[in-house]
Amino acid sequence: MKFGIIGAGMIGHFHAKAITAMTGGELHSVFDLRQEAAEKLADEYGAKAFSNIDEFLADPELEIVTVGTPSGAHLDPSLAALNAGKHVICEKPLEITTDRIDQLIEAAEKNGKTIAAVLNRRFHPGMDAFKKAADEGRFGILTNASCYVKWYRDQAYYDSAGWRGTWALDGGGALMNQSIHTVDALLYLAGPVKSVQANTACLAHERIEVEDIVVAIVEFESGARGVIECSTCTWSKDGHPARVQLSGTEGSVFLADEAFEIWDFMEEKPEDAEIKSTLMKGQEAGLGANDPSAINFYQHQRNFEEVVNAIHEGREPTTSSAEARKPVELIQAIYQSAQNGGQKITL
Repeated sequence: MKFGIIGAGMIGHFHAKAITAMTGGELHSVFDLRQEAAEKLADEYGAKAFSNIDEFLADPELEIVTVGTPSGAHLDPSLAALNAGKHVICEKPLEITTDRIDQLIEAAEKNGKTIAAVLNRRFHPGMDAFKKAADEGRFGILTNASCYVKWYRDQAYYDSAGWRGTWALDGGGALMNQSIHTVDALLYLAGPVKSVQANTACLAHERIEVEDIVVAIVEFESGARGVIECSTCTWSKDGHPARVQLSGTEGSVFLADEAFEIWDFMEEKPEDAEIKSTLMKGQEAGLGANDPSAINFYQHQRNFEEVVNAIHEGREPTTSSAEARKPVELIQAIYQSAQNGGQKITL
C-alpha cells in the first residue's frame, strides 16, 4: 500500500523509517503545514511533499496515511483522511478523549475505511511471550497487575514547543503522553479495569498545565489489584525502563521495556528455557525514558504491517480503534478521580 505521512516532526521520521523497512508498504508522500519540513522528509525518502492537506489527500495513488501531529490535534487530519477515502494509522493516543475517538470510529465506519492506532509496545518478542502466558492462564488466579513509568523530562523539553504540557494538545502529562503505551500493555495483558482511585501533582516543572507524577490504585474486573505509577520527574542517568508486572497464585512475570526481570511459573513449560536464555536481560537503559527520540522503529514497522495485513484480509487490526480507546478511557477516569480528591471512579 502507498503511505502518506501527516506531520514531518520527530515521529514522522520514525514513521518514514518504519514504512521504508516494512513489507507491504512504501512511502509515497508527506504532508506538513511547513513546506520546508515536508520537503526535507520527503526528499530523504524519495517521496512527494505537500503543504496543502486537500492536495495531499486528493492524490488518487495515496491509500493510507499515518498521523504524527500533537496528541490533541489528531482528530481533524484523521477525519479529513477518512472522508477522503484513505485508511488511517494514528499515533498514540488515538485522540485525547473517548468522545473524539468515537467520532473517528463513526467516520471510519461511514467511509468503509480502517482507522488503527500506533500501539507499538505490543510488538516485540517479550510482549508476545507475556501475552501468550496470560492468555493460557499460566498465572492461576491473577492477583496483582501493575505498571511503572519512572521517566525524566527536563524543563527544556516542555519549553521546546508551545503545545507541550497543555491539556488542549497534550491531553495530559506523564500519564497521557509518556505512559499510555505502558497503560495499554497493562490492559492488553491483565484485562479490563473495574475502578480506579488516583492522585496527581506537578512537582518538578514550571509553566505546564498537566501532571508530572501520578499514582493510581486499580481494581480489575478479574479481581486483581494493582498500581499505575507514572512520572516525568524521576532522574536517572540512563533512564529507567517502563515496567509491567503481573503476578498470580501460579506465576509472576516482570517486564522491563523488552526484557524480563522475572519469569517464574509454578508449572514450567518447554518454551520457558528459551525465554530465560534469550529475553532475560535484566535492567537496561529505558527506551525513550530520558530521550523521547531513543526508541526503536521496528515496533512501528510491525504495527504498520499488522494494519496492512488486516486491511487485505478484511478484518479489524489488533491495534484497532476499539483497542486504542481502552487506555484513553482508563486515563480519563484516573484524571477524573485525581481532580475529585481521589474519588473512586467506576468504569
